[in-house]
Amino acid sequence: MGSSSSKGVGVVETAAATTATNAAAAGGDKPKCKACCACPETKRARDQCIVENGEENCTKLIEAHKQCMRDAGFNI
Repeated sequence: MGSSSSKGVGVVETAAATTATNAAAAGGDKPKCKACCACPETKRARDQCIVENGEENCTKLIEAHKQCMRDAGFNI
């Protein structure tokens, strides 16, 4: 009885590991840092522009920061 239940656990663990591996491969590289620490140069320029000029006047800097975040591995 005990051996049959441990086989079931092994199958579940293997399936979970396969699913996680496939998700990582499909999603690309995992980000190397937290979102708050990624792309400080574009983030700083974007934030300063928004404070001084308003969000509607900073679309190029906003898009540049979004692209930097995507390049760093984030889903933006």
